Amino acid sequence: MAAFILDCVFGDPQNPLHPVRIIGAAVSLGVRGYKKLQFKRPVPQFISGALLTLAVVCFSFFVTKLFTFLFYRLNFWLGLSVESIVCYFFIAPKALKDESMKVYRALNAGDLPDARRKLSFIVGRDTKNLSVAGVVNAAVETVAENLSDGVIAPMICIFIGGAPLAAAYKAVNTLDSMIGYKNAEYEYFGKFAARLDDAVNFIPARVSALLMIAGCFFTGADARGAARIYARDRNNHKSPNAAQTESVCAGALGICLGGDNYYNGVLVRKPAIGDAKYEPAPGHIKTANRLMYAAAVCAAVLMSAFGAAYAVLRVFGRV
Repeated sequence: MAAFILDCVFGDPQNPLHPVRIIGAAVSLGVRGYKKLQFKRPVPQFISGALLTLAVVCFSFFVTKLFTFLFYRLNFWLGLSVESIVCYFFIAPKALKDESMKVYRALNAGDLPDARRKLSFIVGRDTKNLSVAGVVNAAVETVAENLSDGVIAPMICIFIGGAPLAAAYKAVNTLDSMIGYKNAEYEYFGKFAARLDDAVNFIPARVSALLMIAGCFFTGADARGAARIYARDRNNHKSPNAAQTESVCAGALGICLGGDNYYNGVLVRKPAIGDAKYEPAPGHIKTANRLMYAAAVCAAVLMSAFGAAYAVLRVFGRV
């Protein structure tokens, strides 16, 4: 809860000592070493990627474990404070909202080229030819998809295993974003990282979808539509996890997400998610952010309540 409140107030801190930047630097170092080896065959490429993935994940977990352990040895409350700050680096609802709202403000001002430019910082698709509806859809999809891996999944890891497990999760997430590509360079080298990311996000993505449906009741969004589209379209994506929250968001907003898009000039065909009840408009980005925050608050409150209940039971010797 402390980490979540810190993020709500201050947002994602941008500095060279950000743990995710350190993880990214470790991945980059491993990639440079891999490129020097110049493996040509799929098997050594795959093994190299798997070893790098395991090394970075273990490094992230044990360094964070040692770091927080040292402060707990000095003083419990000092350790708790430091661990809360470390956890704060791993959840990013405010950064997600701030970046998507930049797109909203540009659209609201009628500056479509600027909206496309700002959108290009947070999505992987080509943005230079997107219409207003295309820009809105891309921003909404980003908010919905990143609810899981940027907010709920790290919170679940913090709940289960504190800062060390959250660090390990962010390592998996970072590895996937850096090497988990289906191209000539990373097809086999990044396969293990990509599959591991799918596995660790399997449950959080579905929990995130249910929390987002619950969030509809607090934001005035269409909860019935969200549940209906989720039941129908939650698997309409190549990723086993991406459409979970996207389908909820599409149903809650009454718009159609997904569909074909260009990535680096290449057309990638994707199934549609949701029904086009309304034309995508800038206001849908605001509503998507409200849903994201409602789901995050629900998660923080539920996990804190479970944690408090467990602590009380331990005090009275019930567990």
